[in-house]
Amino acid sequence: MTDLTASLERVLVIIPTYNESENVQLITARIRKAVPSAHILIADDNSPDGTGALADGLAATDDHIHVLHRKGKEGLGAAYIAGFRWGLEQGYDVLIEHDADGSHQPEYLPGMLERLKTADVVKGSRYVKGGSTKGWPLHRELLSRGGNLWTRLWLGLSVKDATGGFAAWRATTLRGIDLAGVEAAGYGFQVDLIWRALRNGFIVAEVPIEFIEREYGTSKMSGKIVGEAMLLTTRWGLKHRLGQLSGLVRRQDTKTGDRS
Repeated sequence: MTDLTASLERVLVIIPTYNESENVQLITARIRKAVPSAHILIADDNSPDGTGALADGLAATDDHIHVLHRKGKEGLGAAYIAGFRWGLEQGYDVLIEHDADGSHQPEYLPGMLERLKTADVVKGSRYVKGGSTKGWPLHRELLSRGGNLWTRLWLGLSVKDATGGFAAWRATTLRGIDLAGVEAAGYGFQVDLIWRALRNGFIVAEVPIEFIEREYGTSKMSGKIVGEAMLLTTRWGLKHRLGQLSGLVRRQDTKTGDRS
């Protein structure tokens, strides 16, 4: 489905923030260096630590940096959806999901954008050949790998890192997957998006990355977020598998009718 004639010139990197005052200047500087032509949208959820004000200061001195102030902490998925809508309205050709804390390394962006020339969405993947994680305790590694295996089994996904949050999207792809219907607010949002892309026939590519545990600030991962993702995946998976079963029964009935 990839439209090789579509422009990929205007790139927007979306960075959701909540209490990332220690990281926001560092990560924007690295992105500006890695992809100088790209624009950055900091979507701040009214951080009490002053992240929004720091972002405003960066935007005041760099016309490639923009700030979207949100009312409060509403979840990662909601922040990205707001960023996607802003970027699509502004006419960007490529919209990129990127963490604020440096776990996603901006130095991978040029390679991801190159791969996007022959795909509809490119995910930076920890779990394809050449990918890795650094600085995680064993329980975090097992939780992540187990979550991905659970997701792949329930939904029948070929994507190795469905839960990963480092992704480059063509604007045409985002317009084709019904953003208004996205359910998940937390990390299940990543699964929801990629599954929608696959169900709509879009080409999903994965490139290897090294994911590094944050150095500054506090991780937003929690048991509640993981639980939401697993419950949603199970519900989607049950619906998906029941749909497959119904289709199989209908085909069998049709074959039986043809023979009678």
